[in-house]
Amino acid sequence: MAILKFRIYWEEDDAIYRDVLVKHTQNFQHLHQIILKAFEFDQLHAATFYRSNDVWKRGREISKEVYEKEYVVPPLLMIDTTIGSEIIDTNQHFIYVYDFAKNWTFLIELIQVIKNADADMILEYPLVSRVEGVGPMQYGSKGLLGKNFADIEEKYDLSETKDGFGEEGEDAHASDGDDDSDDTDDNDDSDDSEDNNDSSDNGGFLDDSFEAY
Repeated sequence: MAILKFRIYWEEDDAIYRDVLVKHTQNFQHLHQIILKAFEFDQLHAATFYRSNDVWKRGREISKEVYEKEYVVPPLLMIDTTIGSEIIDTNQHFIYVYDFAKNWTFLIELIQVIKNADADMILEYPLVSRVEGVGPMQYGSKGLLGKNFADIEEKYDLSETKDGFGEEGEDAHASDGDDDSDDTDDNDDSDDSEDNNDSSDNGGFLDDSFEAY
């Protein structure tokens, strides 16, 4: 038995990759699952591998299941195909596509074969051995909080808080307006007992204050 080390690159940025270790006797279903775990994706969507050459030309598919689409030749099935059976050279390549609607694509390269004598058999394979770069988020920015986002949103009542600020501001402004109105009425009542010059000065001060506000 041997341990195979694969480097899985995100197609859109080869600085973002994950190294995974699998037994050569494990099947492509195991490789499929560890890739999703490495990039923190769920396992809810369709997926397929392609045999590939050094220039990433797609060959026969090794698919999670047979999908309703056209195939040049029928696909192999992940669960029935061992990884070792598809290794034909020391620099073997595969292409992995997940979620056909989003078309997440990863490039897979065999970078090391570890003989049984040198392998740590205490470890549970497959496993992720190296993480480089911040991977893509499967569902956009909300994925930062994942499934806990709904709980946080409910706990802090985010949507109503936003509306509440607007209502509070409107009420405060309306209240200020009422106060100004009352002040104006009081000054109007005092006009009868004060001379015209004093009344004019007070009116001007209130006007200036309101405009400044």
